[in-house]
Amino acid sequence: MIRSELDVLLERVHDDALRADLRRQIDRLKQRRSFGLVFEQHIPERVRLPQHPIRIGSQVVSSHDPDSPTYEVVAIGDGLATVEPVRDADGAYVARGEHPVGERERLPLDSLVVITDFGEPVLPGFRSLGTIERGGDKPHHVVINGENHHALEALRFTHAGKVDCIYIDPPYNSGARDWKYNNDYVDETDAYRHSKWLAFMERRLKLAKQLLNPDDSVLIVTIDEKEYLRLGMLLEQTFPSERIQMVSSTINPKGVARGREFYRVDEYIYFVFVGSSEVIDTLIPGLCIADRGDATVQGPIRWGALLRSGSNARRIDRPNLYYPIYVDPQSLRIVSAGQPLPLGAPPTSESGPPGTVSIWPRRSDGSDGNWQVSSKRVVELAEQGWAKVTSLDGVSGRGVVMYLPSGLLAMLRRGDLAVLGRDPNGVVQLAYKTVQIRAARPKTQWNSKAHSASDHGSSLLRSILSDRRFPFPKSLYAVEDTIRFFVKDKPDAVVLDFFAGSGTTAHAVMRLNRQDGGRRQSIMVTNNEVSVDEAKGLRAKNLRPGDPEWEALGIFEHITRPRVTAAITGQTPDGEPIKGDYKFTDEFPMAEGFEENAAFLELRYLDADDVDLGLAYDDVAPLLWLRAGASGPIAPRTDGAGNPLPFAWTDRYGVLFDEDRWRSFVSACPETATTAFIVTHAPTAFAGIAAELPTNVDTVRLPGSYVSMFLPERGRG
Repeated sequence: MIRSELDVLLERVHDDALRADLRRQIDRLKQRRSFGLVFEQHIPERVRLPQHPIRIGSQVVSSHDPDSPTYEVVAIGDGLATVEPVRDADGAYVARGEHPVGERERLPLDSLVVITDFGEPVLPGFRSLGTIERGGDKPHHVVINGENHHALEALRFTHAGKVDCIYIDPPYNSGARDWKYNNDYVDETDAYRHSKWLAFMERRLKLAKQLLNPDDSVLIVTIDEKEYLRLGMLLEQTFPSERIQMVSSTINPKGVARGREFYRVDEYIYFVFVGSSEVIDTLIPGLCIADRGDATVQGPIRWGALLRSGSNARRIDRPNLYYPIYVDPQSLRIVSAGQPLPLGAPPTSESGPPGTVSIWPRRSDGSDGNWQVSSKRVVELAEQGWAKVTSLDGVSGRGVVMYLPSGLLAMLRRGDLAVLGRDPNGVVQLAYKTVQIRAARPKTQWNSKAHSASDHGSSLLRSILSDRRFPFPKSLYAVEDTIRFFVKDKPDAVVLDFFAGSGTTAHAVMRLNRQDGGRRQSIMVTNNEVSVDEAKGLRAKNLRPGDPEWEALGIFEHITRPRVTAAITGQTPDGEPIKGDYKFTDEFPMAEGFEENAAFLELRYLDADDVDLGLAYDDVAPLLWLRAGASGPIAPRTDGAGNPLPFAWTDRYGVLFDEDRWRSFVSACPETATTAFIVTHAPTAFAGIAAELPTNVDTVRLPGSYVSMFLPERGRG
């Protein structure tokens, strides 16, 4: 059993009578405390560092034995480590369970893994695991595989005070072995179950607080009845000067049995309003109070994209729908449309009316596609004001053409839509006619069919990952609606979820972006643990964490990463189009995917000497890229031939590796750059170079600023 800090201190008192008296006095003081949340500050959680080099003095455990004792390395040689069991303050060996502990042993280095306690300094980095690119220059959604406490520490370097919204769905501490503390599952028989959970949450909430924008941001935490009271008090203590409110939301209308108690149909959502944060009025049925009457309500009315996506979207699939649309480049008015070109005929073979440019149905990957309707029909739509051009690149021949699909036209004819006016090109400006006309602030009790976890969490996930299971995924639309109240007017918002699970939050942010053209970015953190049953089966096969067969079944590799990939591409992990449509606010085939980018990273634990010597750039580079906005490529260290570069610039940021080449570095700084990293151990040299860069460029000294954040003594200078 994991002991609290008080337990450990009391056990050091050898006088039994004195120890008993102290215990009684401590218990009495706890009972007399009138205000605040009282819980044991448990011994810090321990984490394994599989990439960290084993050195003399390292504390290690067996990499394949979950009940391994803790050893200290006293010698290394011939691929073996001489280790001795770690003793506590009273000289007793620190063991786990009934595991026998002997004296010094010699164990293979590859059978050991370094461990550290939270609170002890580590130097985190990220290793790139690949990207999905469908969103042009949009910032990447970032999915991190790693222990979330250390990932949050790493994000202090990249996002301190920059996060607009944190949405988390932490373990509910149900007693059903749904979470671990120090690699042990916490069940309902554990006397310290609640205090362990509180200590676990407090450490992470304190780090999360440092990431939130102090002027205007929100923390959202979902929970059920097991811990909602303690969570509320913990939030009050962690955010004493902020406003906090709780909402009840129906997530399982059929109810979940609670023995002889009431059926549970809802969960609770805490909102911590930081700074000037407030709820944005939004019309969401079941969540908001609305006036009644026959009037018009502004949007969102989603016009359809004329460029076909999903199935049958290539030119060869429907060659009669491959034709040019001629547009006035100044007004963006659709003038006319050309005739379909035969397969193989280049688009330059036909020219339009004088003064117009041609838009061809080109897909995001540059290949030829096709339009949704015929050339005759698009002219008819344009004449009625039912088609429009929203952007145009006359050089490449690409543009975005939108039109009113048949469903919206039917609503217009029925009178469900009102024409408010027309723009200078004659394009209609529409609004809904409805009896629910004015959205007020949402209620504190939510009851929406869209929030059913079984219908729009588990079922939706099965559509994407048909042969994979994840326990209790959130409804996609519940997460979408919840964060919409705070990022609707923030098209560039950063949304963080450090209990990412199946990746619902990233998926929800992508939907919000599609609805209004936003460039919001999500940052997801999850570990790669396997389920209890899978772990038993893998150990029976003599497999252990780190083995490919083991890691392939972890949450990150088996669920989160493939779900985010599938959502963007519109394809299942087997390469098949996802069946079914998205519902509610934005209805379209899931097979269309999203025009978004995603990057997958793995948390690493670095050696300070390697960082100082410039040998860890691959693991530091994603941190720099993330701090600079996670847009575009990661700045390289070498050229195409493997030769070290003196400096590197992307559109967003640059890294100066050779401070003697600072003049060239400054001269090459692009106008779009926001951040510059300067590698130098001399503060004066850094200050001089920084002074030459544009004042709007954030300058950071490496390795000093980075190392000093995590290893203060090491980073001085």
